[in-house]
Amino acid sequence: MSNGDAVNGNGPAADSTHTPSQRYLSTRGEDSGFSFEDVVLKGLASDGGLYIPEEIPQAPEWQSWKDLSFTDLAFNILSLYISPAEIPADDLRDIIRRSYSTFRSEHVTPLIHLKDNIHLLELFHGPTFAFKDVALQFLGNLFEYFLVRRNAGKEGRDRYHLTVVGATSGDTGSAAIYGLRGKKDVSVFMLHPKGRVSPIQELQMTTVLDPNVHNLAVTGNFDNCQDIVKALFADPDINATHKLGAVNSINWARILAQTVYYFYSYFQLARQQPDTFKIGDKVRFSVPSGNFGDILAGYFAFRMGLPVDKFVIATNENDILDRFWKTGRYEKKPAYGADAQGGLESDGVKAHEDGVKETLSPAMDILVSSNFERLLWFLAYEVAATAGLNDEWNKRQAGQQVASWLSDLKTKGGFGPVYDDVLASARRTFESERVSDPQTLDTIRAFYRDVGYVLDPHSAVGVEAARRSAERAPQGVQIISLSTAHPAKFAGAVNLALEKEEGFDFEKKVLPEQFVGLDKKEKRVREVVNDWKAVRDIVREEVEGELQGKR
Repeated sequence: MSNGDAVNGNGPAADSTHTPSQRYLSTRGEDSGFSFEDVVLKGLASDGGLYIPEEIPQAPEWQSWKDLSFTDLAFNILSLYISPAEIPADDLRDIIRRSYSTFRSEHVTPLIHLKDNIHLLELFHGPTFAFKDVALQFLGNLFEYFLVRRNAGKEGRDRYHLTVVGATSGDTGSAAIYGLRGKKDVSVFMLHPKGRVSPIQELQMTTVLDPNVHNLAVTGNFDNCQDIVKALFADPDINATHKLGAVNSINWARILAQTVYYFYSYFQLARQQPDTFKIGDKVRFSVPSGNFGDILAGYFAFRMGLPVDKFVIATNENDILDRFWKTGRYEKKPAYGADAQGGLESDGVKAHEDGVKETLSPAMDILVSSNFERLLWFLAYEVAATAGLNDEWNKRQAGQQVASWLSDLKTKGGFGPVYDDVLASARRTFESERVSDPQTLDTIRAFYRDVGYVLDPHSAVGVEAARRSAERAPQGVQIISLSTAHPAKFAGAVNLALEKEEGFDFEKKVLPEQFVGLDKKEKRVREVVNDWKAVRDIVREEVEGELQGKR
C-alpha cells in the first residue's frame, strides 16, 4: 500500500487524519492510500487506472443545505472528500470563492424551466462559456494552492514548477487555459490540431497572452495531439527534468467539482416550484455524455444521498454507452471513410481521431468513454460484495475485474456481455438514449419554436433524451437536463437548424458580447510538426524562458 507520498515525496500522507472518503485508490487495484493532493497532481494511477475515494461519503444532513449559496454548498460537499489536514477549511473556502467569482451568473449554474416537466441546468456561465469551466477554474486554483505550499521559502530552480501538457479538440483547451492563466509556477501547453477546431474555440485559446500559456497548433488530427501528449508522459527524459501534470477529464478533482451542481440544481428546483416539488422528491437527470465524467459526478451525488429516480445517458451517433446499456457489451465500433463523415468543419468536427463518427455535437464524438471505468469499478464492487467476504477482498476483486475488462478493451476492442448482475445494477440507476444528427436539429428547432430558447447541439441531445425519458417516468417526476455549452460555441449547427426560422438572427439572439471582436485581438500560437520530440524541444525552450523571466 502506498504511504500517500507518491508525488515527489512532498504531499501529506493519507493517514489517520483522513476519513475513508478522503483517501484514494486506483480502479485497477494496484495503487491505494493516496491523499487528495497526490491524486490531483498525479492525475493517472501508476497501474493505468483512475482514482476514486476508498468510500463514497454519506451526507445525512444534505436536506439542511437547501438554502446555501453555490459556494457554501460546494464547501460542504468538497469537505467530505478533502481532509482539513491537507487544505484547512478557510483555505478551501477561499479556493472555492475565487474559482466561482469568475462566473457571470450569481447562481453559477442557474436552472431554468424549459417546458412541461423538463428543466435546463445552464452550465455555460464561466469564462469560456462551457461546462468544463466549473471544474477547471477549481482545478487551476488547486494547482496554484499546492504549488505555493510546496514552494514556501524556495527560490529560483529549487521551486517546484508544474508543466501541464494537454491535447484538445476545442473546449477543454480554452477552459484549461482560462483556469491556469497567470498561475505562478505553472506552465500550460495546449496542443490542438491545426485548422481543425472551430474558429471561436481557436480564438478563445490563442488570444490568451499570459506568459505561462503556450498554444501549439499541430499539423495533424486530435489523435496525433493525444499521441504526442502520451509520448511526453512516457518519456523518462522530459520527466526527469520537468514535472508534468494533466488537466483532462480523468483528473478526480474535475469529477468532484461537478457533483456540486447536481445538489444545487435540485435545491433550485425546490425553490422555484414549492407547490409541486418538495425536498425529498426524486428527480431525473439527462446528461449529454461523451467521456462519462459529467454524469459520473451525478452518480456520486446520488450515492451521497441525493434522491435521483434515474440518470439518462444521452449519446449522439457515437453510441458505445447506449449499446452497453442495451446489450451489456462494451465495444468500439470505429467508422471510416464515408461512414464517418458528418458534422460541420466550422464547429470543429475534423479535430477528432480516426474511427470516430463525425456529428453535429463534436464534443461527444468518442470511441470509448474514459471515465466509464470508474462506474465499472463500483458495479464490480457491488457484485463482489454479495460473496459475503471482507471489504478488502471486495475491493481487490473489483480492481481485478476492471483490469480484466480494460485489458480486453485494449486487446480485443471490447468486452462483455458482462454478468447479468452487473448489467442489472447499471440499469437500476441509469438508462440511455441515442440521438441522431437529424433528431438534434429537430430538437433545436422545436424548442426555439415552442419556447424561444436556443439550444446548442450537445444540450439538444440531452433535451431530446429527457423528452423521451419523460414518457417513461413516473407521473409528476421532474427532469433536469444539463446544458453543457453556450449555443454560440457551435454556431454552425445552430444556424443550420434555425437559419430559415422567421425572425431568427444569430448575432442578435445568440452571440455574446464577449465573442465580438475576438478575431481582431492579438494572437499567440506556434505551429509544430506532428513529432513528439519537436514538441518536447518547444516545451523545454518555453519553460526555460519562463524560468529566466524572458517571456
